[in-house]
Amino acid sequence: MTPKTVSDAPESVDKNASDENAENVGENVSGENAEGVGKSAPGEMSVTGHLRELRNRLFICLAALLVCAGAGLAFADRVVRALLRLGETYGYKFVYLSPQELLLQYVSVAFVCAVCVTLPLTLYEIWAFLRPGLKRNERVFYILSMLSGLVCAALGILFAAKALIPFMLRFLMALSRESGAQSSVSVQNYVSFLLTIFVIFAVIFELPVVTVLLTQLGLLKIEWLKRARKVMIVAIFFIAAVITPPDIVSQIMVAVPLLGLYELSILVCTLAARLRKPKPDEEEASDA
Repeated sequence: MTPKTVSDAPESVDKNASDENAENVGENVSGENAEGVGKSAPGEMSVTGHLRELRNRLFICLAALLVCAGAGLAFADRVVRALLRLGETYGYKFVYLSPQELLLQYVSVAFVCAVCVTLPLTLYEIWAFLRPGLKRNERVFYILSMLSGLVCAALGILFAAKALIPFMLRFLMALSRESGAQSSVSVQNYVSFLLTIFVIFAVIFELPVVTVLLTQLGLLKIEWLKRARKVMIVAIFFIAAVITPPDIVSQIMVAVPLLGLYELSILVCTLAARLRKPKPDEEEASDA
């Protein structure tokens, strides 16, 4: 009986030890899992961190906009006077109908100028927020899109200032002279009209950039653009007729650049698709 009792003792001890080790391991694993809940992997930011970063970047953009708008009030009167002199060269006479009308136009001009000045900063803050989650080719594509967008907006404003607005002012003045009515234009209506034209053409000239972005995201196809060419020609002439005086010359002046931008969008999207398409060597390497 004694050998049997002695031989059974180590087995019971080993069994108890193994049970205790299993319980300890289970407790450690469950503890580690409980501690790991809600934590991000090393090198990654939590959702709260992303929201905090987004809030800080929005605050920077808003603060820069307010500072630039406040600084723009110092020279907004010069911009308004320059716009009024442009109209006076075509025979317009301006009046203001309320005591605060000129002040409100100064604020409007300062705000628009602040948006233009802080636009590069805003685009950079968007880039800095998205950069950790972008690949190298996506980063290059975003930078090129950002620079192209700024250039296209500047070209739209330049086209409106040098070609369209002088022609429209001249035509409208000639039309009012033929009617025999004397032109006394409100400063608010005149400045708002010019600012609206500038904003519209700054946005319109972004058509190639927006089209390329939509095609790269898969929301738009080049075949759709080519197939809708006839419909877009009619739509572009309709838009030109709405935003210009009722004469064929001004409509053509607006419609022709828009048609050129549409064709440029198709060309750029086609080139971007070809550059994005993998080469045969790369396909063979990926297959291997």
